[in-house]
Amino acid sequence: MTVPPSPTLAPARERLVLWLLALTQFTVIMDFMVMMPLAPQLMQAFAITPAAVSGAVSAYAWCAGLSGLLAAMYIDRFDRKQLLLWMFALFTLSNLACAIAPNFHVLVLSRAFAGVTGGVLGAIVMAIIGDLIPAHRRGAATGIVMTSFSLAAVVGVPAGVMLAAHFGWASPFYLLVLFSLVIWALGARTLPSITGHLTHRVPLSAVLPNLIALYRVPNHLRAFALSFVNMMTGMLVIPFISPVLVNNLGVKPAEITYVYLAGGLATLVSARLVGKWSDRAGAHKVYRYLALLSVLPMMFMTHMPVMPLVAVILFFPFFMTAVSGRTIPLQALMTTVPEPSKRGAFLSANAAIQQLGSGVGALLGGLTLHTDAAGHIVGYAWNGWIAAGLTVFSVLWVGTVASAAGATPAPRERKAASAA
Repeated sequence: MTVPPSPTLAPARERLVLWLLALTQFTVIMDFMVMMPLAPQLMQAFAITPAAVSGAVSAYAWCAGLSGLLAAMYIDRFDRKQLLLWMFALFTLSNLACAIAPNFHVLVLSRAFAGVTGGVLGAIVMAIIGDLIPAHRRGAATGIVMTSFSLAAVVGVPAGVMLAAHFGWASPFYLLVLFSLVIWALGARTLPSITGHLTHRVPLSAVLPNLIALYRVPNHLRAFALSFVNMMTGMLVIPFISPVLVNNLGVKPAEITYVYLAGGLATLVSARLVGKWSDRAGAHKVYRYLALLSVLPMMFMTHMPVMPLVAVILFFPFFMTAVSGRTIPLQALMTTVPEPSKRGAFLSANAAIQQLGSGVGALLGGLTLHTDAAGHIVGYAWNGWIAAGLTVFSVLWVGTVASAAGATPAPRERKAASAA
């Protein structure tokens, strides 16, 4: 039986699909991000330490990474739409489990379940972009989908923190369940069936050897290393922002809403601009610039003196723009590394590597911290120095990651396509 190619969408339908993918990612990112500003409430509700909160964050990341590794064995064997809907339904159930968790141990298990499901969704979303969007426009498309990070910071996390301050720590997870149900229904109605990649489907007996072969390609390994280090640097710093602001600077938990809101509003604008810049100047160059730029706000965040809330709010957009912005050219670059027939498996494996990097970063970041007699969190500065050193390494390393032959258009073709 001949499998139809992946559909070519009209511009309006393409934008609708991209924004739907962004909303899907919005729920996944909000689910992951909201644990971080909720840390003060969780520490109080369950009488736990910052390291325990980072353990819950890393449990999500580790499980997301492991599930992503397994997903590389099957992600290219199904219609992208159907696989996305099934995994999103399970992800919604995981958030319901988090909301009704009676104690911290059950919450950690629920976070692990969320990681198992959410970790695969990111790979599916990027595979859909790779299947539907031409290479010369994937940076802009990735920028649209990456606005999900901004939406999560502008709408999701502030709403979750405000709800938690008034109705308890579980309320953001109930909100996520409602969001997810609406987005799932829209996805079932709007997403096209994507089966063109099934023409290259391999027998089950060849799945494991092909997966092993995926990790034997030197360029793939270099790309995986870059993804791992990039995510690790961010997670050395990000999960501990809220506890440090509350414990060290005296910011009230409810006021964290305004900090994340300011950062999210900035990235809502910058994400699409960075995506277009990546298409125009090249993913390698844009990643280098933004990664180097991110060192400054990361160092300031981890060495922040006591300062008024207004100053923190004004600073946070610079942090969010640089740290989140560097991921956009990186993700666009990753869609060009594998051959098209291996894109889904590669991106699933890459998503797993990113989650493992997040888990390692959160775990190591928690190990450097402790609380002194005055209740202040000590050791955060070390996280900044380690993150800065790894960022410089990633800037040097990105030049070793190459695109597959034919995965990106030649400059003349890109210029002609843009003109068209």
